[in-house]
Amino acid sequence: MSNTRPRIRESPSIGGLLLVQLERYSDQRGRFSEIFRKEWFPDLNWADVQSNHSVSKAGVLRGLHYHLHQVDYWYVLKGTIRAGLVDLRASSPTYLKAITLDLNEEMGLGIFIPTGVAHGFLAIEDAAILYLVDNYYDGRDEFGVTWDDPDLDLNWGVKNPLLSQRDQNNPSLRKILESDLPR
Repeated sequence: MSNTRPRIRESPSIGGLLLVQLERYSDQRGRFSEIFRKEWFPDLNWADVQSNHSVSKAGVLRGLHYHLHQVDYWYVLKGTIRAGLVDLRASSPTYLKAITLDLNEEMGLGIFIPTGVAHGFLAIEDAAILYLVDNYYDGRDEFGVTWDDPDLDLNWGVKNPLLSQRDQNNPSLRKILESDLPR
């Protein structure tokens, strides 16, 4: 296959959030795509990488989660999701900006989520995501903010998603900002 770099563009809404339009090769047998190369992100050290596969039924909402020492790179393998993203980096010019993006397996789009950007997704239909992280899982770097916080103004398009116990107990943005909670 080609060693061409995919088209990578920064989201106009959240600084450092990268949308990666992957090259796709199709023929009568099906389709092939390279979904990740560490050289696409030369400013990162991907030496300690972990890959994860998340499968969610329609109506499941995972998040919002954020990390201070880990970036995520997502690729939708199956189905359609609505990603919700909020910039919690106080030093960022896009601080507290929030967006939703619909992603599906047909788009051929990877999404690079920098540290300090809260992220979650709603499975609009049964969905599977492959995601890579640049550090091994460490529960001490796992934080959350409530998915439906009115201060975030994320348009999920759903009122009662299926949530984990942990995500049901995530604090509000206001509580995070008024406390010593990491952000």
